[in-house]
Amino acid sequence: MAGSTEMASLEESFRKFAIYGDTKATGQEMNGKNWAKLCKDCKVTDGKSITSTDVDIVFSKVKGKTARVINYEEFKKALEELAPKRFKDKSKEEAYEAICQLVAGKEPINVGVTKAKTVGAVERLTDTSKYTGSHKERFDESGKGKGKSGRE
Repeated sequence: MAGSTEMASLEESFRKFAIYGDTKATGQEMNGKNWAKLCKDCKVTDGKSITSTDVDIVFSKVKGKTARVINYEEFKKALEELAPKRFKDKSKEEAYEAICQLVAGKEPINVGVTKAKTVGAVERLTDTSKYTGSHKERFDESGKGKGKSGRE
């Protein structure tokens, strides 16, 4: 089996992914969405031998019948289920060791996070040099408003 430091970093990864995206999460239990994210971010899923469907099936297999989440022990059982499928050329123990190394010490990746756009409509609407007609008269060349004198 894996060393104690590796198990500690595996548990740390479990906790980081368990609280990802959920402000109320304690890190003791992981839902299916975060399990799928962990498998994708840690490159457990490769699209050939393990797909996202396989990941979902294993999650359903290890969780309790009425449960919606898995704990750390069930998480390790799920990795055990996926290991021989991901590393076909290795023994069951070696495959589990290899899959633990893939997951250990990893954190959720924020890829494709939407950022506020600073250019576009707001920029165009607030640029006083592009104003026309009576609106243009309210500002001097530097863009500073003329106040009451600009309205007369």
